[in-house]
Amino acid sequence: MTELDTTQERTPAVPTWEYTDAPESKDVVRLQDRYGLFIGGEFVEPKSGRYMPTIDPSTEEVLAEVPEAGPEDVELAVAAARDAFESRWRDLPGKERSKYLYRIARALQERAREFAVLESMNGGKPIKESRDIDLPLAAAHFFYYAGWADKLDYAFPGRTARPIGVAGQVIPWNFPMLMAAWKLAPALATGNTTVLKPAETTPLTALLLAEVIQQAELPPGTVNVITGAGKTGAALVAADVDKVAFTGSTEVGKQIRRTIAGSNKRLTLELGGKAANIVFEDAPLDQAVEGVVNGIFFNQGHVCCAGSRLLVQEPIFEPLLEKLKARLETLRLGDPLDKNTDIGAINSRAQLSRIEELVAAGVEEGAEMYQPACDLPERGFWFRPTLFTGVSQSHRIAREEIFGPVLSILTFRTPEEAVEKANNTPYGLSAGVWTEKGSRILWMAERLKAGVVWANTFNRFDPASPFGGYKESGFGREGGLHGLAPYVELIPRDGAP
Repeated sequence: MTELDTTQERTPAVPTWEYTDAPESKDVVRLQDRYGLFIGGEFVEPKSGRYMPTIDPSTEEVLAEVPEAGPEDVELAVAAARDAFESRWRDLPGKERSKYLYRIARALQERAREFAVLESMNGGKPIKESRDIDLPLAAAHFFYYAGWADKLDYAFPGRTARPIGVAGQVIPWNFPMLMAAWKLAPALATGNTTVLKPAETTPLTALLLAEVIQQAELPPGTVNVITGAGKTGAALVAADVDKVAFTGSTEVGKQIRRTIAGSNKRLTLELGGKAANIVFEDAPLDQAVEGVVNGIFFNQGHVCCAGSRLLVQEPIFEPLLEKLKARLETLRLGDPLDKNTDIGAINSRAQLSRIEELVAAGVEEGAEMYQPACDLPERGFWFRPTLFTGVSQSHRIAREEIFGPVLSILTFRTPEEAVEKANNTPYGLSAGVWTEKGSRILWMAERLKAGVVWANTFNRFDPASPFGGYKESGFGREGGLHGLAPYVELIPRDGAP
């Protein structure tokens, strides 16, 4: 036996594992060529007469045409919501409202596959995220607030909770179904009616949700869905609504606040973020790496609370970076409907351009970029998972929200330095802490200026847990008992302070 043969026997070849394509079928989705506005319980043609295409960002294929609602359409939707509030929904007993919310929740579960496929087709996110996260959480929010609908007297002891009226709700494109549930469920549970305006690029699941509203037989006008671009959203904010709820960019949030100043309209804003994910030297590295990957590459980084700034304690910087780079090599980028896909399509050409601009700025300012080798599809909007080292706090990639699969890595020596760097941002939506010491977690959480602090995990949500931010990340809370408060007027009962 030769020396080569002996070596080969003792060192067996490591097999190369190849994934077989596992696409989810589109047959479950029944697309219409052209949709209508959902006003007063019916789908109607827009008074504006204008339509716009909505596409699949992974292929740039036009999926359907949806209305571009004009001012007259917005007024009709608000009037329908006002009529439903005053004549039907406001005075409906809580136990009856809860039945409708339960119906919606159960319908979402029954049609979950249809919703998940459509969400991935219209938004570009991997099907395993739409299927396993977005839809279950959306249904869970309706279930949760259905439980509160007949218990409002217990939610606010000593005070009577009264609905405030018509809520205008504007939602973003990164989690269309989940954000609709976050907005609609507490508003309906507390006796308000709504006009929902989905994002320009992802209107299709909101229109499918309107079908569920019909299926659940809610009183006509209780929920209205109008589609359009920024002008439609601006018209809704300026319309005769009693409450505005907005999730989106900080820039638009500021415009909304200026618009409604002095109008006595209620307002909640859930805006941008630049979250710090902080890894201490005693953290379990493999677990932390998975949390870091989930924190920034989940939904292509299209997450307001994404852990886009990684703060690593200096002694473990090199080993963590090595493990992180190795993990990036295993991420699969491609068809959002393939069940093996980890990184889907960027939502739009405009968002892709924004990501490319900021990444170019990072390179120009001297940070060192790393991207794993992977082939990008010929059509659609795609960006490789990216990380930067050698980042300083003055770099744009460390200061500005990129809203894409881009991670900036900085280092720190002491917990005090970690807190200082984490809080050195105009945002304050979320943060993550990785350490084996419970006392350190509590110490950090007390000092981090963020609405949510995750400990040894990231991007975990529950309907019973409030979510929201500080500073330029907005104000108000969604989820939990706190999510009821923006939709009610509290009247002291006799003898209550």
